[in-house]
Parts: sequence; C-alpha cells; structure tokens
Amino acid sequence: MTAPPAPETASPLLNVLRDRLAATRELLDRVGADTELLTATLTAATRTAEAIQRGGTLFICGNGGSAGEATHLSGELIGPFLDKQRRPLPAIALGFDTSATSAVANDFSFDEVFARQLAALARPGDVLWALSTSGRSPNIRRVIETAASRSVFSVLLTGAPHAELPAQTDLVLAVPSRETPRIQELHLVLGHFLCEAVEALNR
Repeated sequence: MTAPPAPETASPLLNVLRDRLAATRELLDRVGADTELLTATLTAATRTAEAIQRGGTLFICGNGGSAGEATHLSGELIGPFLDKQRRPLPAIALGFDTSATSAVANDFSFDEVFARQLAALARPGDVLWALSTSGRSPNIRRVIETAASRSVFSVLLTGAPHAELPAQTDLVLAVPSRETPRIQELHLVLGHFLCEAVEALNR
C-alpha cells in the first residue's frame, strides 16, 4: 500500500483543491443569481416533460466528458432518479451504438455521428439536449441543425455565450464560464435538476 503523502507534499495540492472548490462555489452563486438562465432551465424541463407526456422521446448527446454526462442523464430518466415508483421515461444517449457511430464516421464524417442517428430515430415533437462546453463542436452544430429540420425541440447546454452558437438552437443554457471542468460541473447540476423536474412532471 502506498504511504500517504507527507504534509509538505500534500499542502500545495490541498490548496489547489481549495481553489477549485472556491471556483465552483463562486460559479454556483453566479448561476443561482442568473434569473434568465434559471428560467430557461425551467422552460427546458417543462418542454421535455410535455414532450414525454405526449409519447415523445428525449435524445441527449455530447463529446468526451459531455458524452459521459449524456449517458448519466439518460440513465437517471430510464432508471429511477428520486422516485422509485414512477415509470421509466424514454431517454436515449446518442453515439453509443458503436456499429452505427463507426459506420457514419467512416462513411460520412464524425460531424454526422449524432445528426444521422437523430434523423433515423426522432419524430416531430421530440426533444434534444446537446451538451458542448464550447458550443463549437461540428457534430453538435449538425445535430442541432437536424433537430430543427425534424421539428425536434433543441436545448444546448454550453459555456459562456458567444456569437458562434448554433443559430437554430431553440433554447440555450449557457453557464457563465470558459473553464471546461467548471462548465461540466454546472451542467451536471442543471442536468440533475432537469431530471428531477421531468420526473416530477411525469408521475
């Protein structure tokens, strides 16, 4: 078993940890005071819940760490989040059918991996949650364009807003930060609220 680091070695890392916690706490406070962002988040939850009530499906996608969050959130809705008695809710994380994803990436381009799956599976009235800390990922832009062409309501969870965000997005939840780890942390906080609200509205 590895011995714990000596105090003089651990101290700088403890300070880094304190700094990271302080940065996250500050960002949480900023988001909590952002009425526009909170209202948009509630709107996203309501639109998603209404779509599911009508028999629709929620699609979620992202790259890298955001892909992990996509599967996390879809799992919260298919399985129980807080209410173990409610029915499973239809949520699909795009990009995790390895045959379809690799075929599209090989035969077309990686820009199309989410868009082509959405085109195959989505129906008008469905909902898309797209996670991109930058908002610039080409495959996220393409899936939002596809959502618009299919009458799928799109929600983009991203970082600090900028002029290059996809114009076709129906609703943008922009965390006011440019630090990828902090943005992902807040995406999970907002995502958990979205799941909780969708669950509550579908009891």
